[in-house]
Amino acid sequence: MSSAADLRPTSRAAPKTRGPVAIVDIGSNSVRLVIYESQTRTAATLQNEKAICGIGRDMVTTGRLHPQGCAMALEALARFRLMADGLHVEAREAVATAAARDAGNGADFIRRAEAAWGSPIRVLSGEDEARIAAEGVVAGIPHADGLVADLGGGSLDMVTVKNGRTSQAFTLPYGPLRLMDQSRSDPDRARNLVDKGLAELPGITSAGALYAVGGIWRSFARVDMEEHKYPLHVLQNYVIPRSRALRLCRVLSGLSKDSVRKIKVVSKRRSESLPYGAVVLERLLAATAIQDVLISAYGLREGLLYARLSDEERAKDPLLEYAAAANDRLARTPPHAREMLQWSQLLFDEDNAELRRIREASALFSDIGWRRHPDDRALGALNQTLTAPFSGADHRARALIASSVYHRYAGDEDFPSELSLADLLDKDDERRARRLGLAWRLAFSLSASAAGELAHYRLRLTPAKIVLEVPTRREAIAGEPVQKRLGALADSFDRKGEILIG
Repeated sequence: MSSAADLRPTSRAAPKTRGPVAIVDIGSNSVRLVIYESQTRTAATLQNEKAICGIGRDMVTTGRLHPQGCAMALEALARFRLMADGLHVEAREAVATAAARDAGNGADFIRRAEAAWGSPIRVLSGEDEARIAAEGVVAGIPHADGLVADLGGGSLDMVTVKNGRTSQAFTLPYGPLRLMDQSRSDPDRARNLVDKGLAELPGITSAGALYAVGGIWRSFARVDMEEHKYPLHVLQNYVIPRSRALRLCRVLSGLSKDSVRKIKVVSKRRSESLPYGAVVLERLLAATAIQDVLISAYGLREGLLYARLSDEERAKDPLLEYAAAANDRLARTPPHAREMLQWSQLLFDEDNAELRRIREASALFSDIGWRRHPDDRALGALNQTLTAPFSGADHRARALIASSVYHRYAGDEDFPSELSLADLLDKDDERRARRLGLAWRLAFSLSASAAGELAHYRLRLTPAKIVLEVPTRREAIAGEPVQKRLGALADSFDRKGEILIG
């Protein structure tokens, strides 16, 4: 176990590449390949492949990597190489973590792995592993505050984080595979081991949130989602309150292998490790004042990509960068979204910085459904926005943005009963989503999404009315559709709509 004072990246970003970037992560339990479209803040994922190999299985007993696991890993790496070649990957980076670092035959395995992958593989120290995973969390949650905990098959790597800045790093040899071996598959003995390790770490007293990284804890979150019928199946930024997390830890840690295998949302290959991941989480919560477990789908691989970016690229807002890219790719007339923001500004003058950010994202997503069948536009665009792979937004913000896109297509209709987002949005949020969507709906009625058209029409807000000013030469635009949509927008602000010609 060890610590470091300041873990912000100090080296220059890797040279910018225009083409795909491949990152391979060789862990104690799994080997993963992710190929990103480019080296940018919100790079799309071209390919994501995982092989559960278990190279760290029985390592405490034998001191060596598991032979069958190594064979599976080498086979996966050879396959990954062909995929990267086929996609013309320009930059490749591969790292190995706890098992390869600690095993007696780790160096030999890395030599064979490099031959299979066709490029060098960097064996990370525990501190490096923790630091990079924490940077991955910050890449997706820029203002993270609390403790990042990355649970791999062979180690628990932790970094304290304050307002997006990382500091102390700690690593303990208590990943589920190693813990099973050390405890002889006894959960109570495993608890004692984890408690002893945590007691020797004076810096692990963090409040704030626990940012949970790793496949085991993602499985844990899926179980919680299923149990509570959570309406949004997006793991990034999923929050489990402390009391609920502790209760679920106690339940899962007491289950037999056969019982865990019966849980539909847990893969068979994760089922053996899940109770021990629950043990680690339970003891980590017991040792800290942390109140919420927040799942980060971003970790080591995203941290490696983030480290390749320039300071300028890192500083960009991931939500707005993704929304802008979606607008450029999917909207009929991309500049129209920015014009719409300016045109509607006076309706939302009192918004704070976060609400302005949500409004901007909403406008950028507002035309993504135009190619859909008319019967599916509202629901289709809602789901497309709700589950889009962007970061930088919690689930409330996701639901608010997606709901506004729904109303852009469906008008002031209420959500279908089966689509309730009541767990995510309060009444004020629902009112705001409706107002945003109805503002965009009116704007599209006036402009037909054409650039430059909205400048002909002016909105005015009075204590009793929303007034739309239409030039005489354009009087024909103010027909029934515009009248109806202005009325709906005004009603959402508890006002009357009025059209002035001249």
